[in-house]
Amino acid sequence: MVVAEKENSSLLHEIISSFNHSSLVCNRDQAIGLCEAFEKENQIRKEYLDGADIIYSLEDLQLGAKGDLTKLNPGHRIQLTLGGHGCSKYSYKAILLDAKEDSGPFSYYCGVFIVPKTRAHEWLFSSEGGQWQVVESSKAARLIMVLLDTSHSSADMEVIQKDLSPLVKQLAPADTNNEAQIPFMMASDGIKQRDIVYQVTSSLTGPIVVEDVVYENVGLDISRLFPSRDLTFRRLIFKRMEGLVQSEALLTRDGSSDKSAGETERKKAGSSSKSKRRGAQKRDNGSTGQVKVYHGYLASSYHTGIISGFTLISSYLESVASAGNEVKAIIIGLGAGLLPMFLHGCVPFLKTEVVELDPTMLNLAKDYFGFIQTEHLKVHIADGIHFVQECATSSAAEKLSVCENENVSKVMSLSSNGSCTSSHAASRGKRSIDILVIDVDSSESSSGMICPAPDFVEESFLLTVKGALSVQGLFVINLVSRSSAIKDMVVSRMKMVFSHLFCLQVEEDVNTVLFGLCSDSCIKEDCIPQAAVQLEKLLKFKHPEISQSIRDLAKKIRCLK
Repeated sequence: MVVAEKENSSLLHEIISSFNHSSLVCNRDQAIGLCEAFEKENQIRKEYLDGADIIYSLEDLQLGAKGDLTKLNPGHRIQLTLGGHGCSKYSYKAILLDAKEDSGPFSYYCGVFIVPKTRAHEWLFSSEGGQWQVVESSKAARLIMVLLDTSHSSADMEVIQKDLSPLVKQLAPADTNNEAQIPFMMASDGIKQRDIVYQVTSSLTGPIVVEDVVYENVGLDISRLFPSRDLTFRRLIFKRMEGLVQSEALLTRDGSSDKSAGETERKKAGSSSKSKRRGAQKRDNGSTGQVKVYHGYLASSYHTGIISGFTLISSYLESVASAGNEVKAIIIGLGAGLLPMFLHGCVPFLKTEVVELDPTMLNLAKDYFGFIQTEHLKVHIADGIHFVQECATSSAAEKLSVCENENVSKVMSLSSNGSCTSSHAASRGKRSIDILVIDVDSSESSSGMICPAPDFVEESFLLTVKGALSVQGLFVINLVSRSSAIKDMVVSRMKMVFSHLFCLQVEEDVNTVLFGLCSDSCIKEDCIPQAAVQLEKLLKFKHPEISQSIRDLAKKIRCLK
């Protein structure tokens, strides 16, 4: 939408629509899309008027770009950059917030609140609504929130405060007491206890850390599963991507998980729809009473989101399982092996192959995260793109062989309405993939895409995926990027390749899970909740709360094509 206005005015008027909402009944998707477009445009105009999207320099503000800074302006919020250009050791992204009316009494006239990089993405610190909550709890009339980033990773906090002090003094409002100290407050990283379990440097992945952490707070869902306990989580971290936790698993003591499951059944505790942060304990040496990774629970909410997407092919999964056949799944990217181990335990008819480029990852998964290979769970140390290309070639050859060698009358059957349908043998092919999941990170952070590597979203690879999938196959990709342009680009490419495309935005995460389908026919969005119930009957969970989480996430899946 391009809007041209005749006069050069700083005032942007709200767009008022005479849209007839009764037409929602006629063409619901287009009508809702039009309403959302108006709402988005008006939100942009409001933010522009508020100056919410403008980032000022300290010099701009001192010259009066936003009025007289020596005076408090209740409810005022300004984004700015501090330092750099020789006036300080580091530069900083900051937000100046003057407390809203009737917010007192105040303990400080001006305060500084430092947010570490590991928490800067959280809603509390990244959104305007969350920032006002911090202002209220800080008891400061003016709060200067400073968001640290990668450039500050090696800096000691004392150095940061010393560097910031002369800068923030210039932002302090006029006070009768010129000697008043400006207090520095800081958000913790949310971790109460941290133990480094193992460190290694891989020639492919770089420095890797395995650590056990206890969080200050955990989500209600995990608290209900394991009540009255300081939970510990084991985390796998790639240092090349600062602040990114690659994998996270719950640790329990031998026998405790079964006991908790029984208690949960008896108490019938209410379930939670959100998968939030969680906790763990130490390396399992096989002895009774020792802590170990618990594979009956997924600590990463996007993993639960991936499984919720199976509802899109739940009818197909049910038909394969009821016929006594296996569903073939390929997961590109092993990580700590938590997703394949969880699927191995709850989907009895699933045969999973995991493709991992770095052999170090397989050793870490086995030694520190309880990963095991079985007849139905195998790992290939190989290049994921080449592996899928080979699968596509084998699938095409097998389908061609079926067409040439089998009698058509044995393969095709006439349905009751007179149309021709293929039997499972013809449509699947033994080497075709039913579910293909891409769950890898990118070594090139400069691309703006944290997950996956750019090669996995190239159109040529997506076409290869389509050729490797069975007719009813499902393609799942975990997309992590803060760039809306990159997300739009990936969605656009997938729309070009796949017959149908769905997405799930995982709450409180930057993860977007995309689901591509090859079949011409597809489940309708309003039928997804019912399909989730159908999927639940196929899966074997130790905790009913997990079923509820999957159903709740499935309801949030949206159709893009």
